[in-house]
Amino acid sequence: MTPKSETQSNPHPESTASFGYREVPEAEKAPLVRGVFESVARRYDLMNDFMSGGVHRMWKNTLIHKLAPRPGMKLLDVAGGTGDISFRFLDRLKGKEGGASATVCDMTAGMLNEGRRRAEAQERAGLDWVCGDAMALPFPDKSFDAYTISFGIRNVTRIEQALSEAYRVLKPGGRFFCLEFSPVETPVFDKVYDWYSFNVIPRIGEVVTGDRESYQYLVESIRKFPDRRRFARMIEAAGFSRVEWMDMSAGVVALHGGWRL
Repeated sequence: MTPKSETQSNPHPESTASFGYREVPEAEKAPLVRGVFESVARRYDLMNDFMSGGVHRMWKNTLIHKLAPRPGMKLLDVAGGTGDISFRFLDRLKGKEGGASATVCDMTAGMLNEGRRRAEAQERAGLDWVCGDAMALPFPDKSFDAYTISFGIRNVTRIEQALSEAYRVLKPGGRFFCLEFSPVETPVFDKVYDWYSFNVIPRIGEVVTGDRESYQYLVESIRKFPDRRRFARMIEAAGFSRVEWMDMSAGVVALHGGWRL
């Protein structure tokens, strides 16, 4: 199936979308999500360390290993606000001839500002920062060699549209990778994980960022996200080939990948 070459991000006037366990009009979801990330932007990376015990670094390193950066590659990192994936991508090619470039695209200005601050503090080059919508990317067709989105696609109002846009902006032979929390299916561990998610993470969020509600939403949004098999079918429906996934940390996270042929 080949997706349309152009999409519209305008919400359907009578449709609803999930914002955690709440159903809200489509037009309201993006502003609500933006408010969540504006609220936590300054402490977002610190919270990732607290919530995962630092394991999110391993998940992201695995993504970069699978991506296999090469000189001259152009990466689009969507919902990449603070630059974690793009920094790792560029670090893998440091010192190699031909260089590479990374474009960080995020709809939340506060996250992008935090990413720029980090990049300037580390004297990083090869980065562009663009405020944009995953459902209507502000880039021409066939512009990038790779597209990544990490812990962001579950916040998109219409996931199918974001996947269609990912396909559109990739060059033939380009690779798509999505790192996302996935419903845990391991007996017993699923109950432990639920207890930790609903009882501990919001409390950590309150202490570290002063915002319990945002992390309550983030925990709920994981439970509303499609399971790994259904999500793989959605990626295929967007036009991608050779779609596969790998589970990490007992299925807490799944890394999906596909090719635009």
